[in-house]
Amino acid sequence: MALSRRSFLATAAALAAAPAFGRETRKPRVLLRSSWQTVNIGDIAHTPGVLALLEKHVPGAEVRLWPSKVDNGVAEVLKKRFPNVSIVQGADAVKAALAECDFLLHGSGPSLVAANDVARWRKETNKPYGIYGITVANPTDAVLDHITNAKFAFFRDSVSLKLVKDKGAKCPVMEFGPDGAFAVDLKNDAAADAFLKANGLEPGNFLCCIPRLRNTPYWKIHNRKMTEEDERKHKVNEAKKEQDHAGLRAGIVSIVRETKLKVLVCPEDQSQMAVGKELLVDPLPEDVKKRVVWREKYWLTDEARSTYLRSAGLFGNEMHSPIMCVGSGVPALVCRWAEQTSKGYMWRDIGLGEWLFDMDDEKDRARVAGAVLAFAKDLKGAKEKTEKARAFVRERQTATMKALADELTKLKL
Repeated sequence: MALSRRSFLATAAALAAAPAFGRETRKPRVLLRSSWQTVNIGDIAHTPGVLALLEKHVPGAEVRLWPSKVDNGVAEVLKKRFPNVSIVQGADAVKAALAECDFLLHGSGPSLVAANDVARWRKETNKPYGIYGITVANPTDAVLDHITNAKFAFFRDSVSLKLVKDKGAKCPVMEFGPDGAFAVDLKNDAAADAFLKANGLEPGNFLCCIPRLRNTPYWKIHNRKMTEEDERKHKVNEAKKEQDHAGLRAGIVSIVRETKLKVLVCPEDQSQMAVGKELLVDPLPEDVKKRVVWREKYWLTDEARSTYLRSAGLFGNEMHSPIMCVGSGVPALVCRWAEQTSKGYMWRDIGLGEWLFDMDDEKDRARVAGAVLAFAKDLKGAKEKTEKARAFVRERQTATMKALADELTKLKL
């Protein structure tokens, strides 16, 4: 899977030699379809990650963002970091963007989230498009057709890549491509420093821990009546919540009692503050609680990342906080289960398979607490392992962005 040093240098040289868009013609216009929701810092992270990659690797392109959701202060965060990226909202603005933009880039997500919009792009514009860093679980014929007709399709886990190939997709470029959130560089240092100071946390002397239920309780997040499907998911959550958090809790106890580190229990989505309190913090022995901090309020991606950067590492049941950590050189362990699809296998794909735990497997569940403690006792080794994974991710980012740059050079503007 990993690129050789020679291949990496060749890719970098090709990028350096690529035409500078806009010297003789107008800049190519890339329409990024992304920003799926704002109640999860991971879903928020997809967009600034891909925007940062575009800024770095395709600086001559004009980029516009076509979002699903940028509320809850997210639009302001994006505008502050990417002031030159226009946000396309409203039917008229979308119609204009479809007419004016040259290439549609579908951003990272749990599936081809905006498949209907890809279909619209194909039907109304007949212009090229690409797919960047998605997971695919049960692809429909329409999704497979969209993949086949894309200029490139990158999948954030090898399981998805194999699946679409087995299903007959024939895209010219189908490869592993990291989730866009690996490239997030948002920061809110002031907020992070204030939180650490208020809660007695010192940089480098604490680990973060993130809880998660099997199914996100959107009925609570959106304060709506439960459907029959919600009731089914709630029953699964209740049945599995103890087994899915017992190892993490035991890890916290060991960290506090056997190291000098503290633990911050924090959320990735708006439901997890309560989950963390119920399943991780409240059941802890009193002597352990004294060195455990519970974050009771939700945060946005910029403050979360700044906090992770000040930590010694992270472990838990979520995916995108670990992604942001490793993308920033911070070690992270991942626990996964079937309800989270195959995205967790990206840890194996980037060389961190030893830090991936399948909570549907009893033997893997039994390993979590010991692995967390070993992680905490060898932070130097964890950092070295993380840097190797991070280097591989960056090589793939360079190669995947080159695929886009190559397509943009073919445009007749």
